[in-house]
Amino acid sequence: MSRGIKKAIISVSDKSGISDFAAELAKRGVDILSTGGTARLLRENNVPVSDVSSYTGFPEMLDGRVKTLHPKVHGGILGLRDNPEHVAKMKEHGIENIDLIAINLYPFEKTVADPDCVLADAVEQIDIGGPCMIRSAAKNWRFVTVLTDPDDYPRVLAEMDANGGEVGDELRFELAVKAYTRTAEYDTAISSWLRGKM
Repeated sequence: MSRGIKKAIISVSDKSGISDFAAELAKRGVDILSTGGTARLLRENNVPVSDVSSYTGFPEMLDGRVKTLHPKVHGGILGLRDNPEHVAKMKEHGIENIDLIAINLYPFEKTVADPDCVLADAVEQIDIGGPCMIRSAAKNWRFVTVLTDPDDYPRVLAEMDANGGEVGDELRFELAVKAYTRTAEYDTAISSWLRGKM
């Protein structure tokens, strides 16, 4: 079974290196989906990109609070490609495999580091869709590559080049562990800061 990267979702707050990474993915034939500011940045840098809302058929809404929470996103990430029932159900509902996720989260830690930060501002920097996609991709690490750190972009490109467009099991697993570490740190920062407001 081929595990080449054919479709990716890229949605980042820290945009370090993302245009170059996305351009390199596009050169390798990867179809890129994105949201909001990331999609705008990629277009400004002439990287071919489609909006997640075009793929799902559902618009971003509620001031951007709901963008990627959709079965076509999470089904595409979580579906087991070696499970015939999953494959059939995905085909029935027009859900395509999503092979790579490059996500980093709203800057909650940076926001609350400002001593003048108020509760309402902090709450708006609690990412919902990002952690959901990260956790989905990490759970399905056998088939999906999950990136939460720009420092890992070159490693993934090198691995793809060395393996006919695929990322090996060892690196995918390592990145999944790193992803869960990041979401754990993020939730700890949120709960700790909010507890201080009780």
